[in-house]
Amino acid sequence: MSRSASSRANRRGEPPSSPEPLPSPAVDSHTHVDIAVGGEDREPTEAEVDEAIAAAVAVNVPRLVQVGVDVASSRWSAELAARHPNVLAAVALHPNEAGAGAATEAALAEIDRLAAQPRVRAVGETGLDRYRTGEDGWAPQEASFRAHIDIAKRHGIALVIHDRDAHDDVLRVLDEEGAPEHTVLHCFSGDAGFARACIERGHVLSFAGTLTFGSAGRLREAAAITPLDQLLVETDAPFLTPVPLRGRPNSPRLVPHTVRALAEVTGTDLKQLCASLTSTAERVFGSWQHEDPSAASGGTA
Repeated sequence: MSRSASSRANRRGEPPSSPEPLPSPAVDSHTHVDIAVGGEDREPTEAEVDEAIAAAVAVNVPRLVQVGVDVASSRWSAELAARHPNVLAAVALHPNEAGAGAATEAALAEIDRLAAQPRVRAVGETGLDRYRTGEDGWAPQEASFRAHIDIAKRHGIALVIHDRDAHDDVLRVLDEEGAPEHTVLHCFSGDAGFARACIERGHVLSFAGTLTFGSAGRLREAAAITPLDQLLVETDAPFLTPVPLRGRPNSPRLVPHTVRALAEVTGTDLKQLCASLTSTAERVFGSWQHEDPSAASGGTA
C-alpha cells in the first residue's frame, strides 16, 4: 500500500486484542510498522515500535519484513532492520508514487544504495497499479518497475511486487526483464488461473487478511492450489485487517488470524504450515539472525 493512500479507514476504533499465539513461529512477510504505529502524520518512537514488535513476538510471530514505499520510508525501514534482530527490510518506490513522478534518477539511486545494506533483503514494494494510477502514469510506473527489477537482480535479493488490476502486465514485464530468483506477489489478488501462471514461473504468493473476507472465494481457490513452499502470509499492516476484525487497525500481531485461515483453506496442519511459512520466508529473504561483525573479521567478542 502506498503511503499516499489514506490509512484512516484502516485505523478506526481501538486496536483489537491479540489472538491466541500460534503453536509454532511464523513470519509477517510484509508490514508497514511505521504507518501502523505512527500513522501518516508522525514518525513513531523507538519505544512504540519495539512494543509493536514485542506484541508480535508474544503471539509467536518473531520475524517481520518491514517494507518501504518511498525514499523516506525505505530509509526508515533499513534503519529499523539494522537495529532490530526481528526485522528485515524491503526498499522501493511504490508504483503509485512512481506513477506520480517520484521515480527520479536520484530516488532510484537512493533505493539502489539502500538495497546494498546487509539487512535489506528485498526490493519492494514495486510493480504496477492500474486502480489508483491513471493511464498518464502507467509509462513511468512501468519504467520504475523495470528499474527495480534490475536493482534486485544486481544485488541478488528478492523482488516484492504490488499488483493491482495489472496481472497480465506484471507477468509481461517480469518475462521481458527476467524475474529475480525470488519473486513475491505481495497481497496476492488474482484467481486460480493467475496463481497457476505465477506458480509455474516459480514465484511465491503472499496472502493477506483479504483471504478471510467473505467475498474472497477466488483468493481461497488460488491459495488452495498453491504449493506450501510457494506460500507466504502477511498483514500489510495497518491495512487489510482480517476477519473478524475488519475495519479496525491492523498490526503484525494479528497475522495469526490469516495463518489459521490459510491452514483451513489448504487443509494443512497449523504447526506444519507455520514451519513451512518460516522455511519459505528464510529461503526468500535469508536468515534474520544478526551476524557478529567481529566473527566475520576474525576478531573476538
